[in-house]
Amino acid sequence: MADVEQPGDRHAAPERLQLVQDLVNTVDLEGGTEELDTPAALTAWMRGQGIDPGACGEQDFAEALLLREALRDVCSAHAGTDVPPDRLALLDRLLAGAPLLLSLDARGAATVVPAPGLTGAGALAAHVAAAIAAASADGTWQRLKACASDTCRWAYYDRSPAGRSRWCTMSLCGSRAKMRAYRSRK
Repeated sequence: MADVEQPGDRHAAPERLQLVQDLVNTVDLEGGTEELDTPAALTAWMRGQGIDPGACGEQDFAEALLLREALRDVCSAHAGTDVPPDRLALLDRLLAGAPLLLSLDARGAATVVPAPGLTGAGALAAHVAAAIAAASADGTWQRLKACASDTCRWAYYDRSPAGRSRWCTMSLCGSRAKMRAYRSRK
């Protein structure tokens, strides 16, 4: 008997989007586990991502969680739903406090990078914004999606040829959705 596929079993997002995917997936809505449950946990998580957290306080903690959920809504939009206007406004506000700079390398290649000296939620938002800018430029941003299952909403990278996947796993969330649709028709 084959093992049951779990959320996250799909291929991870490309490296430039890994930060966004990892941030959105710091909470498992279905399992009820929260990785970022305190400012100290946020500080440790950011350090693990290579981001200078500085002294993350309650405000940074609250803004990081708001950023995470707004990003989840954007990832859901990539799977076919609209982002609520209030979430877009919130995301715009959070990203406005995350200045980016254009950096050129020795070969003249341009990269968007977070401005130096940022800490806390501003640093996190700037790194997220830089990742989104890079992924938008190479066409991978639209494939980072959130599972269409309301009880899951796990962020996954859609590697299907047509890019029309709606669930993190077909064997779990997809099957449940199809079974509910089938039962409602009977």
